Amino acid sequence: MPSKLDSGATSTLQLHREDLEVTRLRVKGQTVRVSTRTTTHDQDVDEPLTQETVQVERVVIGRAIEAAPPVRVEGDVTIIPVVEETLIVERRLILKEEIHMRRVRTIEHHRETVTLRRQEAEVTRLPPSTGSDVRS
Repeated sequence: MPSKLDSGATSTLQLHREDLEVTRLRVKGQTVRVSTRTTTHDQDVDEPLTQETVQVERVVIGRAIEAAPPVRVEGDVTIIPVVEETLIVERRLILKEEIHMRRVRTIEHHRETVTLRRQEAEVTRLPPSTGSDVRS
């Protein structure tokens, strides 16, 4: 039933009121697991190996000389004079021999199997668990 109010007077009635309350619920999400795995594999190695040897050749000369000749190089041969004094009626220098040295380079292939290691990471995602929720 309507109420009578003084003319010109306004009256307000509160009919309904809403309040807001916010709470947070912590939910366990996905779990991530990372694991590593090491694998090995064989790999062939084929590399040239260089080796130097010295060939020595004695060359008999047997000739008289005035002074000892110096060591000399002719091409890839190093020549080292070897002298000796010989007693004759007079003293003479005799070139007894020369030593010829030559470097000989050989190349051979070396093949060997070596083991190499490699690591791989595996990531596994697990679904959220439904049992335990934590509130904060």
